[in-house]
Amino acid sequence: MAVIAIDLISTGLTSAALGNSGKVLYKETLSIEGLKGTEVSRLIKGQITKILNIFKNRPIQIKSAGISVPGIYNSKTGCVWAPNIEGWDEYPLKQDMKPFLIEHGVNVKIANNRTCYILGEMWLGAAQKSRNAIYLSIGKGIGAGILVDGNVLHGFNDGVGAAGWLALSDSFHPEFKLRGSFEYLASGRGILNSTRALLSKKKDSMGILAQKNPDEITLMDIFEAYRQKDPTAKKVLQQSRKYWGMAAANLISLFNPELIIFGGSLFGPAQQFLDEIKAETARWAQPLFMKNVKILGSQLGSNAGLIGAGHLAMKKF
Repeated sequence: MAVIAIDLISTGLTSAALGNSGKVLYKETLSIEGLKGTEVSRLIKGQITKILNIFKNRPIQIKSAGISVPGIYNSKTGCVWAPNIEGWDEYPLKQDMKPFLIEHGVNVKIANNRTCYILGEMWLGAAQKSRNAIYLSIGKGIGAGILVDGNVLHGFNDGVGAAGWLALSDSFHPEFKLRGSFEYLASGRGILNSTRALLSKKKDSMGILAQKNPDEITLMDIFEAYRQKDPTAKKVLQQSRKYWGMAAANLISLFNPELIIFGGSLFGPAQQFLDEIKAETARWAQPLFMKNVKILGSQLGSNAGLIGAGHLAMKKF
């Protein structure tokens, strides 16, 4: 038996067929840049159809699919709120998918990507032996998958873990209403915005980044500039490390986990800062809880959501 796993993020879609042990039997990643609304769900259906056709004549049955989606998926309404995908403000994904899935005889389960991240780490990653763990995803957005006493938390509207809305600033910015304070300040988008703002204020800035067009600077440019001791990159990433540590401290103090896993597209290059993040976390966290928690990077990297979606399809949660 195998299952289909779909990992949708704000910039792309990865589809795969996974065996019982989590072995990847087939995998493909496509961009969703420029797609919106039903175009995105049409792509999901197309990838499911493609995988079913690939395995149609093989001795492997596929009857289930798991879909990991960004934003907030409400299991009661079947709708997705994903502000980073145009047209996905309360998008009725479950209802849209239903006729297609009935036609193809596939049972589907849908969950927020942060839920799938922690499910993936529980199955094949760093949290395999844990009953209390948190996956903190830092990328274009920010979210947390939270495992307490062996159960993944969901909340009233399946919104548990919207960590981007952690309030980490003592002054309010209008963007916080859409992105959240933490996400605005320390996500990939936040790092880019902070870097460009600093460069625009200091026209005589020294360093590698000052020689570039601010609008063309990428996150990889910033991490490379940091490696070469660029002052702007050092300042921005130092501030980001502080926010990451403060957020981890808040989660540790609230949930008393044995494990905090940093993942997402920034970890990645930000794995080099784990020691500094631990030190910052220790300044703010409940001290007894801090003594017993491990802070480390994801073992699954960019596959965490995909593996979690496969686990979702296989198990009852």
